[in-house]
Amino acid sequence: MSQRPSLADIRRAPKALLHDHLDGGLRPRTIVELADATGYTGLPTRDPDELAAWFLAASQSGALNRYLETFGHTVAVMQTRASLVRVATECAEDLAADGVVYAEVRYAPELHLEGGLSLDEVIEAVQEGLTEGAQRAARQGTPIRVGALLTAMRHAARSREIAELAVRYRDVGVAGFDIAGAEAGYPPTRHLDAFEYLRRENAHFTIHAGEGFGLPSIWEALQWCGADRLGHGVRIVDDIEDLAESAAPDAGPGTLSGTAKLGRLAGYVRDKRIPLEMCPTSNVHTGAAPSIERHPIGLLRRLRFRVTVNTDNRLQSATTLSEEFAKLVEVFDYGWDDLEWFNVNAMKSAFLPFDQRLSIINGHIKPGFARLAWAAP
Repeated sequence: MSQRPSLADIRRAPKALLHDHLDGGLRPRTIVELADATGYTGLPTRDPDELAAWFLAASQSGALNRYLETFGHTVAVMQTRASLVRVATECAEDLAADGVVYAEVRYAPELHLEGGLSLDEVIEAVQEGLTEGAQRAARQGTPIRVGALLTAMRHAARSREIAELAVRYRDVGVAGFDIAGAEAGYPPTRHLDAFEYLRRENAHFTIHAGEGFGLPSIWEALQWCGADRLGHGVRIVDDIEDLAESAAPDAGPGTLSGTAKLGRLAGYVRDKRIPLEMCPTSNVHTGAAPSIERHPIGLLRRLRFRVTVNTDNRLQSATTLSEEFAKLVEVFDYGWDDLEWFNVNAMKSAFLPFDQRLSIINGHIKPGFARLAWAAP
């Protein structure tokens, strides 16, 4: 049981994913084929392998705005009902093949209207695809449950409209609401009417905060907007003074040693068990973290913040959820208990009724990890 979990074993583990973008997870070959079908001529290359390499290279600039530019190509081929159904179907299949048993996949309906679809038609197409993908996965013996998060863009003015759609479709597959896009200059408080509406409707929402901007973005998301979760939240580390290396150099990754001084905001986030949707590889690519080795997730896990591990954009970062966990195992020497802890955190934080969260934790996550841990030499 002391052996490090291998990537192959991690792929077999039942995992939960809260932060995955639909337009950031397309298969390169699908992009090429959809470009041909829709007449889009803007791709940098039509070779799927070269295209995958281009997305990864373009996403490693260390700047969030440059990272976001890559979505121009994926969104461009997602403007018809057929393309949305296909992309959503393949998303569910790909996640299930990686061992994900629960996922929340987010997308911005307002970005898929150029082909003449209405917002309702976009949502219904994506939901059809996610349902079809889950059914296909079940037939392959890799069951998955997928909920959608409807995202509003920070720089636009449609957040209230998207929030109303999230409420309207919450009983047919939409799990919640999100806002995304460049943080600097676009504070979440610009969308207060949407968040106030969601709270009145007892709806769930997360906010991208603390990725491209610092503590003020996190503070506004929580104290003004009332976010249930923080998308990324990496910069909460700016409110923590880490004393562990000098005071307790032998403290393991699971040790709550008291060797850190938390500011008021960081203390609030930990005390309130506010989930942090961290995406290690993406956070490095966008410049939110300097490296996997220096990613705040190590400190935050040690201090028992409600940390979850996510993919963000599987295409741009050339990653899977299993690969994200494998990197953390390599860098922080995590074992099966640590990986189970991250996944239980994710399920505790999912936008599902309590009994359904508990059913997945006790029926899939814990038994699956127990089998893998005891099977290890």
